[in-house]
Amino acid sequence: MDAFAFGNALPGPIATKPAMYVGHDLAGWSGAVAALLGATVPTLVVLLLVAQAVMRAKDNATLRAAITGIRPVVVALLLLVAWDFAPSALGGLGQIGAHWPRWALAAASLFLTLAHSLHPVNLIVLGAGAGMLFGPSR
Repeated sequence: MDAFAFGNALPGPIATKPAMYVGHDLAGWSGAVAALLGATVPTLVVLLLVAQAVMRAKDNATLRAAITGIRPVVVALLLLVAWDFAPSALGGLGQIGAHWPRWALAAASLFLTLAHSLHPVNLIVLGAGAGMLFGPSR
């Protein structure tokens, strides 16, 4: 959970960070670069090909309907991830009193996102600062 959270706090896809770490561990900086390229170039090529195909078919009614159907699925998957992480991140519903600062931080983040459109990077920095000031090691 901690490694996942740290990986999410850094910019870029999560898979590149462990790939670079393992590549560096095995072959130094050249291994890190090779691992980074191996983890990103195939995805980049596929993404460019798919984007090109979508741009050619952007006015296709079937494609628009498919994308309309995909959006709720993506929302559901994001909610599932949040549901899975909530107990370890927040302390669980039965422990709100014991972990109220975490719940307060989550509620404040949600409010700032919805009411003020605060950028996620700002929220991550604020969360990290709150953790350093008020976290378990303090």
